[in-house]
Amino acid sequence: MNNINENVKVIDTEEKKALNEIIVINYLNKLKNPFMILSAKDVSKDLHIGINQAYDLFKQNDFPTISIGKRKCITLAAYLLWKMNKKGGI
Repeated sequence: MNNINENVKVIDTEEKKALNEIIVINYLNKLKNPFMILSAKDVSKDLHIGINQAYDLFKQNDFPTISIGKRKCITLAAYLLWKMNKKGGI
């Protein structure tokens, strides 16, 4: 039992963040188009929230949206990184 505890390494926040990004990058490499554009409707379906909550999310400063004309959207890559950071609590 002591051998297991000796081999366990505690990772700090920066290492955890880097590991999360590596996981997302590996996932994105498997996709045909990681820069696919997502709308508020797509995000609301994925997060199981209402469309009005999705629009509010798109207005938040920490949500990495892009504007195309008057329309706000987000790339799949940016969305996955944002989602992983929120779920991981980083």
